[in-house]
Amino acid sequence: IVDTGTLKELQELLEIAPEGVFEMYKVKGIGVKKIKFLSKEIGIDNLNDLKIACENGKVAQLKGFGEKTQTAILESLQFLQEQEGKLRINKAEELSEIILSTLKSMYPEVEAAGQVVRKCQEVDTLSFLVKKDGFGGIIPPTDLFIQDLQASSPNVWRGYFGDFKISVEIEKAGTKDWIFKKLIKNSSENHLKLINPNGDSLLKIISGNFFQSEEEAYQAFGCNFIIPEMREGLNELEWSNLNRVEDLITWEKLRGTIHNHSKYSDGNHSLQQMADFCKSLGFEYFGIADHSQTAQYASGLRPEIVLKQHSEIDQLNAQYQNFTILKGIESDILPNGELDYESEILKTFDYIVASVHSVLNMDKEKATQRLIKAIENPYTSVLGHLSGRLLLSRKGYPLDYPKIIDACAANKVVMELNASPYRLDIDWRWIDRCLEKGVWISINPDAHEMKGIYEIRSFCSPKGRLISPKHSECPTSGKS
Repeated sequence: IVDTGTLKELQELLEIAPEGVFEMYKVKGIGVKKIKFLSKEIGIDNLNDLKIACENGKVAQLKGFGEKTQTAILESLQFLQEQEGKLRINKAEELSEIILSTLKSMYPEVEAAGQVVRKCQEVDTLSFLVKKDGFGGIIPPTDLFIQDLQASSPNVWRGYFGDFKISVEIEKAGTKDWIFKKLIKNSSENHLKLINPNGDSLLKIISGNFFQSEEEAYQAFGCNFIIPEMREGLNELEWSNLNRVEDLITWEKLRGTIHNHSKYSDGNHSLQQMADFCKSLGFEYFGIADHSQTAQYASGLRPEIVLKQHSEIDQLNAQYQNFTILKGIESDILPNGELDYESEILKTFDYIVASVHSVLNMDKEKATQRLIKAIENPYTSVLGHLSGRLLLSRKGYPLDYPKIIDACAANKVVMELNASPYRLDIDWRWIDRCLEKGVWISINPDAHEMKGIYEIRSFCSPKGRLISPKHSECPTSGKS
């Protein structure tokens, strides 16, 4: 494989396997055995045939399936259909940069706009603004741009780029309306409807007026500049009256990270490599939180391995100056709400990130009670990736979010903002409630390799109103 980039035996297997079978692996509720049975015995080897068979009730009649599995398959198929033509924000940013670079070969003044600039967690359209005065529309520089003539207009090119299924939109904007177009493209509709004390909407203020900058436009509206990530029409106007952009958490303000993995469990780099990398970034601390013993799929740490890791941490800390490795664990929350390990092991950690990784099909009441029991455990420091969602591939499990946030407040448990672009969990819509209730937010990359630490750089000022704390006492300091 290293020498040729392929493997003959693998290619032979791929050639005899129906192409649609591989898409079926995305469906929640069926695994290898069921997919093989459907393909070999029933002749269902693609998502469309699977959907039809479920809708006709045929799958429920098959041995080993039943109504419950059929319903789960249909729900998963509907979810997958809704995600078609979308990219997670990290992939959208990468593709946007490629397209932007290509456009700049013809148009020197062009900027990314829309969902990527707003850092939406899922992106279905890659938008760009081209500054161009006079007549004539947009003509992309290469045949990689495939135009949708029906969807396009004289001033807006719409279509696709290469083999990517996500929509691309390139809009022409003149010099006089450049700032106006940027504000329109980089704001939600509700943000543009915000009303100032004079009774004027933001849209009214920016319409028909010429501004040199977005800052100048917001000043005319009567508030401080609001970054695109926050333009959601929620409470950003009130926020801007009390805070400035400089108050938001930035990469430079972060002092460390506590949810990371190493080769001890399912990481790609050693404990020392991960720690040294964080130290080189200027961090003051690095927290290791490898998987606990129940997570056998991720080489979860048995008690004797925990002690071995702690010994290595002690040795490394003795060598470091102005830098500390913290002893943590990502403890599985068991189905009954208990944490992994006995108390004798749990009390050896500096902190514990409690997370759910299995049995994700509980109803709302049971799932909520499971988490609340874990939150009330005196050893729990941080609640990891709250909903368990995987963007574009798995919904989060149903939860009573207000109850869980209130429980974190009552038990002084920190809520994680998992900055992995696969998760971005807790969802940004709940961050305000956390802060209102006094629940601290821990921004973590869930890094499984050194470069994974950088995930927090892109998402450390996300769609929540995270501001720098006025004091440094951690709410869990009395617990661990």
